[in-house]
Amino acid sequence: MIDSNEKLGAHEVAAWLRRHPKFLQQFPDLALSMVVPREEGPAASLASYQLEVLRDKNRELSRRLHELFGNAQENERLAVRTHQLTLALLKQDNAADTVRAMAAALAEDFNGDLVRIVLFRPIAGLDDVDWLQVIARDDARLAPFRDCLADGEPLCGRLQPEKNALLYGMRAEEVQSSALLPLDGVALVGVGSREPNRFYPGMGTLFLRMMGEALAAALRRFDAGA
Repeated sequence: MIDSNEKLGAHEVAAWLRRHPKFLQQFPDLALSMVVPREEGPAASLASYQLEVLRDKNRELSRRLHELFGNAQENERLAVRTHQLTLALLKQDNAADTVRAMAAALAEDFNGDLVRIVLFRPIAGLDDVDWLQVIARDDARLAPFRDCLADGEPLCGRLQPEKNALLYGMRAEEVQSSALLPLDGVALVGVGSREPNRFYPGMGTLFLRMMGEALAAALRRFDAGA
């Protein structure tokens, strides 16, 4: 109960109404007569204001659902292509063709403008291809990638100039963002894009990790048979 002798300020009234949200149900005429200021335009009745708030919330929910649906479609597409890549790698008869299949899939199916693979040891049959380098794992040229290789986790975003230069050579200035995939003891894979926001820090790397694991597993088959 409110003491009739107590002088209430706006904050006290607001606090009391928050504790009694059904108060206006008992006095519908009061609810209809109240006006709520709007950011633009004239004041609106409480009922119309609440209706507008609900409409705004509905529009926001619709936007979020549309966004979630788009993300689900993109994830499904990536899952299918990752599965197709895994099958393609396992179908190859030698290590050289396996690496070629990986490079082709990254360029064609995953929208990579520039694909670069750094192998830590040579593989027979991979000569004179512009997307490949062979650099020993302990070579000083790989020092800028030391932390990435030690961590073993994919990275996305804009690479430091020295990393860009090693991966992309004369075309380094074209690359505005990259996905970097370290494969322990096997290779370093870079996928470059001319779009600054194609690969960005914080984006999901699950499918990149799966692709890397598929390539490493496919190449190990030939190590076992050597």
